[in-house]
Amino acid sequence: MNEYTRNILCKQYGIDNIIIEYVESKDKVLKEKYMDMIEKVKEYNQYKIIHAMQEAKLNATHFNWTTGYGYDDIGREKVEEIYSYVFGTEDALVRPTIVSGTHAITLTLSGILRPGDELLVITGSPYDTLQKVIGIRGNEKGTFIEYGIKYNEVPLDSNGKIDIEKSLASVTDKTKIVMIQRSTGYSDRKALTIDEIKYAIDKIKAFNKDLIIMVDNCYGEFIETVEPTNVGADIMAGSLIKNPGGGISLSGGYVVGRKDLIELVANRSTAPGIGKECGLTFGMTRNTLQGLFLAPMIVGEAFKGALLNALVYKGLGFRVVPDTEDKRSDIIQGIEFKSREKVIKYCQGIQSASPVDSYVSPEPWKMPGYEDEVIMAAGAFVQGSSIELSADAPMREPYFAYYQGGLTYNHCKLGVMMSLNNLYKNNLIDKEKLVY
Repeated sequence: MNEYTRNILCKQYGIDNIIIEYVESKDKVLKEKYMDMIEKVKEYNQYKIIHAMQEAKLNATHFNWTTGYGYDDIGREKVEEIYSYVFGTEDALVRPTIVSGTHAITLTLSGILRPGDELLVITGSPYDTLQKVIGIRGNEKGTFIEYGIKYNEVPLDSNGKIDIEKSLASVTDKTKIVMIQRSTGYSDRKALTIDEIKYAIDKIKAFNKDLIIMVDNCYGEFIETVEPTNVGADIMAGSLIKNPGGGISLSGGYVVGRKDLIELVANRSTAPGIGKECGLTFGMTRNTLQGLFLAPMIVGEAFKGALLNALVYKGLGFRVVPDTEDKRSDIIQGIEFKSREKVIKYCQGIQSASPVDSYVSPEPWKMPGYEDEVIMAAGAFVQGSSIELSADAPMREPYFAYYQGGLTYNHCKLGVMMSLNNLYKNNLIDKEKLVY
C-alpha cells in the first residue's frame, strides 16, 4: 500500500494505522495462499456463461421489451434459455417479479406440493423467513401447513454434514420433495459443498428415484465450477440480487430444473394455462444478462472479501465459519462475537464503508419475516442486494454476524478495516492481538 492510499484511509476514513497494518498483513496471506484457486474458478465460470450466451445466439434485439401481457417477449425467453444452459437444466423460470430468494423457493415448493404431500428438509431448520412460509414459526396466514402440506426436518450430524441414514429413515409414503439448503443461513455451520450435495442426492435417488430433490442455491452460485443441478438436483432456486445478478440486476429470482417441474412452478407464478407465456420483464433483460455475465468476477471479489474477513477476525481470536482452511461453497462469512454490542458495532462499521447511506447507523429492528430483531448493514446501489457489501445478524446468542458480498475486493477490504476500526475504537477487541 502506498503512502497516498494510507493517507486517505487515515485522514478521510479515520482508520488507525495499526488497523491498516494488521489488515495489510492478512491481505498478503490471502494473495499468497488463496488467490490462484479463486481465479481458476472465476475463469472457468466466466467462459461457461459466455458460451451459454453464444449457444443461445443472444443478440441486441433481445434487449427490447414489450408491454401488457408480455406475449412474444423474446428477451424473456432468451434469458430463460441462457439460464438453462448455464445451470445444465431442461428449463428455467427467470422473472423480475420474483421479489427474493424466499419468494423463489416458496414459488417452487408451492407449485409442486399438494395437500397431503410432505416436504422433508434434510439440512436442519431452514432459513428464518422460510420457517414462517412453512408455518413452523410465527402465526402467518396461508402457510404450507395451513394448506395441509406436511413438514419434517432432519438435523445435520455433529460434523455439520447431511445425516443420510436419518434422512432416508425419515422418508414416508407422503414425502414428495427432499430439500437441501446449500448456504449456512443464520446458523453456525459451513455451506454444503457440491461434493456433499452430490453424495446426498446419489443416496436419496438410489433409495427412491421418484423423490424430487430441491436445492436452495442462494449465495452459492459460481463459488464452485459446477452447480447442484449438474450433480442430480431436480430443481433449484435463487435470487438475482445475490450472486447471479452480478450487482446489476435490479430485482428478480430464478428457478431452474426439469421441464415438467418448471411448468408446475410457472403455473403457480401466473395461472394454469398461462404459465411462462406471459409476464412483463419491464425492460430488465439487459440488466439481468449483463449481471449474469459479470457474476463470476463479482462472486470472485466477494469470495476474496469473505476470506479476508475470516483471516482478520480469526487472528483476533474470534470463531469464524467457515474457517480459513475450509472449502467454501457460498459467499457468506460468519463471525461469532458472543456479544450484542460487538455485533452492532461490526455492522455499523460495514455500513460506514458503504457508497450509499454511509452516514446511516443501523440498529436492530423487527424485520418482516424474522422472529428475532435483525440488524442489517446494506448501503447498496440495489436495495437489499447481498452481492453488494453487506452484513446482517439476528439478535440472539451466540451473536453471529454474517458478512457477504462486495462488488470489488478493495471495497471489501475497506469494509473489513472500517468494521475492525469501529470495534478497536470502542475497546471491543483484544488490542494485543493486532500483531503484524
